[in-house]
Amino acid sequence: MNIHRALLDQLTPLLGADAVLTGADVSGRAAGIWRKDFVTAAVLFRPANVAGVAAVLKACNERGQAVVTHGGLTGLAEGALATVDDVVLSTERLNQIEHIDPVNRVMRVQAGVPLQRAQEAAEKHGLQLALDLGARGSCTVGGNAATNAGGINVLRYGMAREQILGLEAVLADGTVVSSLNQMLKNNAGYDLKQLFIGSEGTLGVITRLVLRLRPLPTGRETALLACKNFEQVVALLAHLEGGLGGGLHAFELMWRNFYELVTVDRAPLDTGHAYYVLAEARGNDRDADHERFVNVLHQATQCHLLEDALVCKSEAERNELWGLRENVELTLESASAIIFDVSLPLTEMEAYVQQVEQRLTREWGGQARLWVFGHAGDGNLHLVVAAGNQPQDVVRERVERCVYEPLQKIGGSVSAEHGVGLEKKKWLHVCRNPAEIELMQRMKLALDPRGILNPGRIFDSVPAE
Repeated sequence: MNIHRALLDQLTPLLGADAVLTGADVSGRAAGIWRKDFVTAAVLFRPANVAGVAAVLKACNERGQAVVTHGGLTGLAEGALATVDDVVLSTERLNQIEHIDPVNRVMRVQAGVPLQRAQEAAEKHGLQLALDLGARGSCTVGGNAATNAGGINVLRYGMAREQILGLEAVLADGTVVSSLNQMLKNNAGYDLKQLFIGSEGTLGVITRLVLRLRPLPTGRETALLACKNFEQVVALLAHLEGGLGGGLHAFELMWRNFYELVTVDRAPLDTGHAYYVLAEARGNDRDADHERFVNVLHQATQCHLLEDALVCKSEAERNELWGLRENVELTLESASAIIFDVSLPLTEMEAYVQQVEQRLTREWGGQARLWVFGHAGDGNLHLVVAAGNQPQDVVRERVERCVYEPLQKIGGSVSAEHGVGLEKKKWLHVCRNPAEIELMQRMKLALDPRGILNPGRIFDSVPAE
């Protein structure tokens, strides 16, 4: 009997017919918010509880059937791509916010809850889920955990890892590991949640999370700042961090050509500057916070750390500025455009971008275009490269060499916040040494000896001994 047919016969009575999709119900689904193709898997399971997830994985493991996990499909590393031979397990129906404890400042949610819905639920209690990123309306908290997502608040609150107190995950054989810790401090043995955070679904499928909540700031101060050189950018970051006393939440950097692209209709600041910083501070005393923010910027001007500034006077102005920074789609109009997510020391950024530009010019001359922006305050840059008019699959490896190879000498990473997936695994050696990779492979063998969970992600499948 066909393996997919056998799985359908076994699992449909357990999960219910609405939890099992085949045919056009699968092929009509987009493969990701950044992609133009569609899901190609033959079967998609979408269980509504952890018991259903366990049943799917147990049945697939017994048959050696590969399983690709789907969350919000907002990643950049092709980790959710599935073939016709794969089974897809979607967490979309694991979408309940189960409990919010405003006294202990925690919330328990299922993995398929969209990040924005979790944020809004916390805000009703005067609290915030500090993780935030542009895809908040589409990405899920389970996917955020699986990729250790970053976003715009990392400078103040850290990555997704720092927002997770506990989690529940299902192993490849269907074993449910509930480690739903709610305490900030718990040193009783191994911190098991760390096995699954950032492992991209290769060690287990995350089903529930306990998230740390924090006081909700009542005030936001946002400004767009212009700098004439990178030395100013570095000094400005230090000045804002020191002057705002830990209140700086975001320090987003845009190179001039990216700023020019997203402000073609109307530029809040003149387009003649080399760098543009979107800085945001938050606090709980609006008048005092505003006065301090303005004073710190005034001091920066006096110290020649910036060339021009625009301080937001309304929520509409703030949303307009953030809309510019998050308008990545404009860079992706070329068929060859490839977006990268790298991490490196702040002091190396200017020289690194110049080296990438030089390498692209040597390869394609004037046909190569490069846009750069990102979360510079925490060392994360996004680069978008369009190399001529050829499709991605023709130019990808040459472009990747230009972007990834320079990272090795400066201690950078090929993935800052979107994971490795399928796309970056051949470049893993740039930022991980052989001993690290071997240990990862041993962990994979220990928890998924048949290699069914997101096979081929991060590194090629390792056969069991």
